[in-house]
Amino acid sequence: MGMNKIWRSRFPIFQHHPELVYLDNAATTQRVDSVIDAMQEFSISENASIHRGIYNLSNAATNRFEDTRHKIAKFLNAKSGENIGFTKGSTESINVVAKGYLESRLSKDDNVVVSILEHHANFLPWQDVCKKKGAELRILRLDGDGKLSPESLAELVDKRTRLVAVNHISNALGRINPVTSLIAKCKKRNVPVLIDAAQSAALHSIDVEKMGCDFLVFSGHKMFGPMGTGVLYVGDNYREEVEPLVVGGGMIESVSESVSTYRPFPFNLDAGTPNVQGVLGLGAAVDFLTQLDKDAARLHVARLTSKFTQGVKSIAEIKLVPLFDEESGIVSFNVNGIHAHDVAGFLNRDNIAIRAGMHCTQPLLDELNLDATARVSFSIYNEEEEVDRLISSLQKLVDFWK
Repeated sequence: MGMNKIWRSRFPIFQHHPELVYLDNAATTQRVDSVIDAMQEFSISENASIHRGIYNLSNAATNRFEDTRHKIAKFLNAKSGENIGFTKGSTESINVVAKGYLESRLSKDDNVVVSILEHHANFLPWQDVCKKKGAELRILRLDGDGKLSPESLAELVDKRTRLVAVNHISNALGRINPVTSLIAKCKKRNVPVLIDAAQSAALHSIDVEKMGCDFLVFSGHKMFGPMGTGVLYVGDNYREEVEPLVVGGGMIESVSESVSTYRPFPFNLDAGTPNVQGVLGLGAAVDFLTQLDKDAARLHVARLTSKFTQGVKSIAEIKLVPLFDEESGIVSFNVNGIHAHDVAGFLNRDNIAIRAGMHCTQPLLDELNLDATARVSFSIYNEEEEVDRLISSLQKLVDFWK
């Protein structure tokens, strides 16, 4: 049995939908069996509120919740679990940094730099705080080769730059960005950098110490884990400067009628009852990925990407957006004369699931003069036969439209 067959057998959804060709992995991945088991086990035999109970069940839940921080720290090569905060996902993690760190430090005439490749989640929070404070949002654009240039970034960053935010992999195009080199340019001016690793955390090894980032975010549901879970990594230099978006029980040190004090990051993100079940599911996803041969996984994804892009060359009506890297597994394309939504709708009739639209990257598509694209995104459980089905269905679509 090939490795991808073994990987696929770990995902129960394909037992329930054996004919499904699921190619929307950039939006959300499917859940691995050990994640489902971990969440069910908590519900069945471990359910208790954490941090408050003076009894065995609560203590056990608290220990498992906190152990997951350390597990994720090791996964990222962070110094400590105290660098790892839990959120609902990448969007919330970015908003914590934008509103809980940057906003109070941002003044008129300051600037924030983002790339044109960003998902709205890594664009709107910075645009919002810049508008509130009268600061400038600067855009790092693609160079002539369709890449983000560290040299071009260095030209945008100056003494009034308060933060740079860029994704590791573009969700819309599949471009893998040179984040370590981009970060190095910022470090020369002591500018903090946030990396959106939502598309890379699953299959691309991340070492925050080598990378040198100050903030890094990702979501559980894009790495075979549960929805509603996310991680915010904060480096030691900024840990004490991140304020919570939500206050309440569970994140306080003391409360009086006149003044209250809060625990430091990451514990100040735990107001109310956290999503303990989801965090334990996220921990199980990290366990699965720690045991996964990521080199083999990326090679498998790259082969599928290449098979697709080579296979559609014979269909003249299909135009790829040629700004992808094969190891990302993400390719955007259009079919001449057919809207992307119609492409996705036709493929759905053959039980093939792809994404169509702007992919929450409207500034990018405006830059490329595109109204929308169809997007395929491969993962470890996809198979070569599914690529054949996809190409065959696209050929049928073209023939039908003629």
